[in-house]
Amino acid sequence: MSASVALSAAKPSSPAATPMMAQYWSLKEKAGDCMLFYRMGDFFELFFDDAKAAAATLDIALTSRGEHDGQPVPMCGVPVHSAESYLARLIRAGHRVAIAEQVETPAEAKARGGSKALVARDIVRFVTAGTLTEEALLEGRSANRLAALAEVGSEGLVAIAAADISTGRFEVVAVPREAVDAELARLAPSELLVGEGAETLPAWGGVRQLVRRPQGDFASGPGQRRLEALFGVQTLDGFGQFSRGELAAMGAVAAYLDHVGTGGTVFLQPPVRHLASGRMAIDAATRESLELVRTMAGARDGSLLGTIDRTVTAAGARLLADDLASPLTDRDAILDRLDLVDALARDALWRGDLRATLRALPDAGRALGRLVAGRGGPRDLAQLRDALAGARMLRERLGRRPDLPPLLARLLPGLDGHGALVDELTRALIETPPVDAAQGGYVAEGYDHALDALRETARDGRKAIAALEADYRDRTGIASLKIRHNGVLGYHVEVPAKHADALMAPESGFTHRQTLAGVVRFNSSDLHDAASRVTQAGVHAIAAEAAHLEALTAAAVARREAIAASCDVLARLDVAAALADHAMSHNWCRPDLVDGPCLDVTGGRHPVVEAALAKSGERFVPNDVALSQADRLWLVTGPNMGGKSTFLRQNALIVVLAQAGGFVPASAVKLGLVDRLFSRVGASDNLARGRSTFMVEMVETAAILAQATPNSFVILDEVGRGTSTYDGLALAWAVVEAVHEVNQCRCLFATHYHELTRLAESLGALSLHHVRAREWQGDLVLLHELADGPADRSYGLAVARLAGVSPKVVKRAEAVLAKLEAGREKTGGLAAGLDDLPLFAATLAAEPEAAKDALRETLAGIDPDALTPREALDALYRLKQVEAGA
Repeated sequence: MSASVALSAAKPSSPAATPMMAQYWSLKEKAGDCMLFYRMGDFFELFFDDAKAAAATLDIALTSRGEHDGQPVPMCGVPVHSAESYLARLIRAGHRVAIAEQVETPAEAKARGGSKALVARDIVRFVTAGTLTEEALLEGRSANRLAALAEVGSEGLVAIAAADISTGRFEVVAVPREAVDAELARLAPSELLVGEGAETLPAWGGVRQLVRRPQGDFASGPGQRRLEALFGVQTLDGFGQFSRGELAAMGAVAAYLDHVGTGGTVFLQPPVRHLASGRMAIDAATRESLELVRTMAGARDGSLLGTIDRTVTAAGARLLADDLASPLTDRDAILDRLDLVDALARDALWRGDLRATLRALPDAGRALGRLVAGRGGPRDLAQLRDALAGARMLRERLGRRPDLPPLLARLLPGLDGHGALVDELTRALIETPPVDAAQGGYVAEGYDHALDALRETARDGRKAIAALEADYRDRTGIASLKIRHNGVLGYHVEVPAKHADALMAPESGFTHRQTLAGVVRFNSSDLHDAASRVTQAGVHAIAAEAAHLEALTAAAVARREAIAASCDVLARLDVAAALADHAMSHNWCRPDLVDGPCLDVTGGRHPVVEAALAKSGERFVPNDVALSQADRLWLVTGPNMGGKSTFLRQNALIVVLAQAGGFVPASAVKLGLVDRLFSRVGASDNLARGRSTFMVEMVETAAILAQATPNSFVILDEVGRGTSTYDGLALAWAVVEAVHEVNQCRCLFATHYHELTRLAESLGALSLHHVRAREWQGDLVLLHELADGPADRSYGLAVARLAGVSPKVVKRAEAVLAKLEAGREKTGGLAAGLDDLPLFAATLAAEPEAAKDALRETLAGIDPDALTPREALDALYRLKQVEAGA
C-alpha cells in the first residue's frame, strides 16, 4: 500500500498572520491530510510540508515566501493550465489533493469588503486515486475503482462495495471474512475506505491507498437513506435485496464521493448485487502467480491480459480485464459468451467488419462520466454523438443477420433509443469541437440563427477593423502601422517609435495609450466603435454557446443510464470479437463444458510462453492432461527447466480462459466447472510482513488445504523445498495425502522429492508423470514433453553444468552424489520406513477430539447487535460464572 503522506502542519499562533495566510490555514484545516492546492492567479501554490513533499515528488523548485515564527515559509507552485499532469504524478505517488479555487471575482471581493478585501476561496474538490474522471489522470484501458469495506457482526459476512465513477459502474458483494483477500485482489481498488476503528487486515497490503473514514459513514440506516437520495427513489427494492452490511458499504462509498466532490454530482449507475458463488474464487497469491492481468513486476505487458488483448476500444479492454479477473461459475452464462465468440470466430468477414466499426468509436463511457460530474465539455458531447451514432448503425446491421447467438440477441436492444439525442448533437456541434469551451466556436452554423447573427456581426466588425487599418496607413503614410489586440488594451493602433510623433499631434485623431521599447500604441474613436461591436458580439456569442452546451449536457445526462448500458453492449461486442480474432490466429479451440470434476486437455499450451517463443522463432511443445474423479491428482517429477511449472500454470490459465467465456490454447478441452482456483507456484520473501520464503509458502499451502473443495483446481510446485530435506519431504508427503483424502480436488503436484512416488501405491486417485529429458554426449537435452511414470533421476548436476557452474564444483558434486546414493541403497534413503505408516484417513480418525473451551463456546453464542443493554449485562455475568467454574 502506498499510503498518503501525512501533510498537516501546526496552525500558527501568531496574531500577526496575514489575511491570506489566515485564509490558507483555515482551508488547510478543512483539507485534513490532503495536500492543498491554493489558487493564486495563474498558479496553484503549496506551502509548508505540502510544498516540501510536492517539490520532492514533482522535482520542482522549492522556494519560500515571507516568514512564520521567524523561519521562511517553504513554497512551490504549479501552473493552473498544466495542473493535471502534476496532479497525475502526485496521485500515482500516493498523495491526495484538495483544490482551493477563488469563488468570487476581485470586483465582487471589492464590493463586499473594500479595496483591500481578500478574494474568497474554498475547496471545490478533493482529487484522490479512486475518484478520478479526467482523461489525463486515468489509464484508458484499465478500470479505476473506489471500494469500501463494511462488516456487520450479526451477519457474519464482510460486504465490499466498489464504484468506478469514470464509467458509473457500481457493484456490491458480501463474502466470508477469509475471502476478503481474494475479493479485494479481484477488484484491485485504487482506494479502499474503512472505518476509523476497523481492524487492519493483512489482505489490505495490496491496496494502493487505504483511507480511514468516520465510523458514522458505515452505518446501514443513514447509508440506505443516502443511496435513496442519490438515485432519487423511495426504496432500493427495485435494485435488489441488500443486507445491512451491503447497505453500509455502499453508503460509505456515496458519503465519500459527496465529501470529495464537495456536494457535486457524481456518476453512479444503480448498484448491482453479485453473489460470491457466481465467480471463481482466486486469491491474491494465485492471481500474482498466474499473472492474469499484471505481471509480478506490475506491468500489463507479459501478463495473460497483455498477451491476448486484441480489443479495439478502451471500454473493451477494461471489460476483458474484468472477465479474466472474474471467471464465471454459471454454466449458462459461460455458454452464452462462448456461443457469441464461436459465431464471430466462424465468420471472418463479419468479425472484421464489426472490429473496424468498433475501432472508430470513442470512449463514450468515460466521456459520459465527465459530463455527469460537471467536468465535461463539447469534445465529450461529440464523443457521445459519434459513439451512439455508431451504435445505431451497428444495431441496424446486426439486426438483419439471421440466427443471432442468444447473448447477442439479448444485447442488441441496448443499442436502441438514442436517435433523438444523436440527431440533436449532430445538428448542434461541429465535427471536431475544441476541448476547452471558454473560447466558443463549437456550435455548428445553422443551429441557432441568433448565434449566427452575432458571429456575422463579429466577422463584419473584424472586416471593418481590417479596412480601418488600411485607411489609417493611407492617411498617415505609415506603411508599418498595424492594428493589434491584447487582453489589457483590447484593439489598438501600433506604430514604430520613429513614426509616433505624427500620431501624437492633437489634430491627428489618435489618443496615446502606451509607449514601449521600439513601438508606441494609440487608440481612436473609430477603432473604439468597431472594437466595441466585435467585443460585444463575441461576448454574447460565447454566452449563447455556453447556454447551448449546458442544455445539451443536461439532455445527455438525463439519458445517462441508457447511454451507459449501450456502452456496456459495445464493450461486450468488442471483447467477443477480440477473443474470436485471437483464437483464430493462434489455433485455439472452444472448450467443452461437462458435468463432474474433469479436466481433459489435448495439446495444451501456455499462451504467454508460446507468444514469447514465437517472437524468437521457436515452437512451444504442447502437452496433455486428463484429470478425473478416478485420476484426480497427478504427481509430476523431472529436472529443473524441464517445463513442470509451465505445465502447471498453462492448465490453470486454460481453466481461467474457459470460464471467462473464451477459447483456449489447446487442440481440445473438456472441463468440469471449477469453483476455486489455487496456485502455489514459486514464492518470494515478504519482508514487509516479516515472512520468509518458506513462511509465505506455508501460508499459501495452508489456505489451499483449508479452502479447496472437490470442485476446485489446485496446482502445487515444490512444496517443502524451503526448509530441511527431512522436514520438506515430510510436509510434501502430508500435503499430497491431505489433498487426495480430504480436499479430493483436481490437482497437479510438481516435486523433486522422488520418494513421493511411493504414494501411488496407497493413494488410488494419484498417478505418476514426468517431464522428459535426455543426456547426450555429456549435455542435458530438455524435451519439455510430459510422459507417464516417475522420472528416472533429477538431472540436477546436468542443469548445474548447463547453467555454467564450475566443472570442478560439478565434479565434486558427482563424487558426493555417488556416496549418498550408495548410502541410500543400504538404508532405504529418506523414505525408509514410510511404507509402514498408517493411511492418512486412519490418522485423522484416531486424532482425539480437541478439548472444548466452555468460555469460548458461550461467547460465540452471543450476538452483540441483538442485545439490549440489560441483556448485555446479564451476558457479562454469565461469562464471569463460566470463567469461575473453569
